[in-house]
Amino acid sequence: MVERNDPPRYVSDSAGAPPVPPPGGYRGARRALLGSAVPLAPSAAPSGPPSALRGAQGPAAADRDATRRPGENAPLPARRSPLGWIALCAAIAFAVLMVILLAIGAADAFFGATMLVLQLVVLGVVIAALATKAGRVLGAVALTIALVLNVGTMGALSAIRVAATGSYDGHKTDKQKLWEAYPGVKGQDPNQYLHQQSLEQLQLLADETMADVRARLTAAYGLQWVKSADAQERPERNGYGGESMLVRFTSDTWATTTPVTGYAHKLEVMQTVESVIAQHGWRSMVAFNDPSSGVDPAMISKMYGGATPESQVDWEWFSDDQPDPGWFYADITDLANDTTGEYRTSREQTSQRTGEPLEGLRLTVVGRYMLSEKKVDDFSKALTRYP
Repeated sequence: MVERNDPPRYVSDSAGAPPVPPPGGYRGARRALLGSAVPLAPSAAPSGPPSALRGAQGPAAADRDATRRPGENAPLPARRSPLGWIALCAAIAFAVLMVILLAIGAADAFFGATMLVLQLVVLGVVIAALATKAGRVLGAVALTIALVLNVGTMGALSAIRVAATGSYDGHKTDKQKLWEAYPGVKGQDPNQYLHQQSLEQLQLLADETMADVRARLTAAYGLQWVKSADAQERPERNGYGGESMLVRFTSDTWATTTPVTGYAHKLEVMQTVESVIAQHGWRSMVAFNDPSSGVDPAMISKMYGGATPESQVDWEWFSDDQPDPGWFYADITDLANDTTGEYRTSREQTSQRTGEPLEGLRLTVVGRYMLSEKKVDDFSKALTRYP
């Protein structure tokens, strides 16, 4: 029971106010403040030597402070993983190797098993670096290098360079280089080219034959002519990766300026051509577009626009002068039989490119593996290098 005569418990005039803290504060108040997120006021900040403060903050804080170097206020950043550096160095070294191979023209090296294995090893190291947190940054840089400079990209650049310069040598042996310059054709007797019809002889025969054919057809049918392509020669491949001294000859191409249409008329024109070329030593002609030629019927229909000569857009007749290498071609395009318009579209594109008439009769002579009389001595001399 409280007596009315007891002295007052509060020094304040406000009833219910908390009591004034004792001098030095309440016990344990400093420790609670140090553990809180509210900073101490300057007057309440603990004082004393650093060792005492570290002790007051607990053993864990003291252990952390003990591991710091003098003058350090924060822990050191994480160090890069050695695996990341290995991946980066491997990617750079592999890229440098490929650049060197590209510079020296070693195109075949990019397509060998060794380069593929090296590429896979580098990729494996890069992936391993990316799988680690410490090596992820360097692994990403290495991956970028590997994606830009890889076997596929560098191999394609090397192939383009070789195609543009024609400088491919690869790892050819002296024997391979020797046979690359072989003047004849692999698997064929080179002496036959010395005894067969020469390039100049075939050129003369082609000019004479086609001149007579044109004159006869003009006199008989009133056909007029235009030269639609000039004669050309190109080297034949020798079968050892090089070019021989032999050439493929294609004569001037002559075409009629008016259509040759109707089955009966076309047949008569072709028979006239056959009779004229026979006078120059050519053999009887074979109609490739006719089912009797032995060509697959499906192929005939696809190539010539119909299954029978009566319905076909194109006719192709052929002759040769065996044992000599000349081939004589007589082709007729009759767009009156073009029911789909596909052949007309194709012929229009060809006409725009070459200038030859859309339809009519065309005459051409072709010779394979022809040796010029001017190269006979060089050809014979070159053969002495080969057993």
